[in-house]
Amino acid sequence: MNKKLMAALCGSAALGLALSGCGDDGSDEVDSYARKVCDQVQPQLKKITDANQSITSTAADGKPADIKKADSAAFQQISDAYAAMSDSVEKAGTPPVDNGEKIQTDAVKELDATSKAYADLKKAVDKLDTKDQGKFADGLKGVADELDAVNKVGDDAIKKLQSGEIGTAMSKQAGCKRPTTSPSAT
Repeated sequence: MNKKLMAALCGSAALGLALSGCGDDGSDEVDSYARKVCDQVQPQLKKITDANQSITSTAADGKPADIKKADSAAFQQISDAYAAMSDSVEKAGTPPVDNGEKIQTDAVKELDATSKAYADLKKAVDKLDTKDQGKFADGLKGVADELDAVNKVGDDAIKKLQSGEIGTAMSKQAGCKRPTTSPSAT
C-alpha cells in the first residue's frame, strides 16, 4: 500500500515542480522576475525531495508506526514548501507579461490550496490506526487516492505559472531546474 502512495508522491512532486516553459522571448524584466521566484523556489524543491526520500527510506520494510511518522512529517514538510512557494510568487509581484496579474493570482491560490491539501493529508495519516495492520493498509490506500487529486492541483498551479514568457525565463534559472536526484519507487 505505501509503495503506491510513495510512487504517486515522488513522481508527481518531481514532475510537477519542474519549472520549464515554452517560447523564446526573454526580456530583462521577465528574467528578473523569474530569478526572484526561482531563487526562493530552490530551497523548497530540496525540502520536497528530502520529504520524498524520507518516505522512500521508510516504506521498504518500515513498521506501520514508522511509516505513519515518516509520511506525516513528509506531508507537513511538503505543505510548508508549497506555502513558501506561494509566498515567493506573491512577494515577487505581478509577472511583467500579458495577463500577469491573473497568472500570479491563480498560481498563489492553487499553491495555497495544495499546501492546505498536504496539511489535510498529514491529518489523515495522523489518524491512521497502526495497531491494526488491515485498517492501517486501508487507511493508507485512502490517503494515496486523495494524493492523486492533491498532486493534480499542484501540477496545475505550476503549469499556469510556467506558461509563456515566464516559463521560458524560469527554465533558464538554476533555482527552477528539476531536482537531479529523485527517489525511486521500488
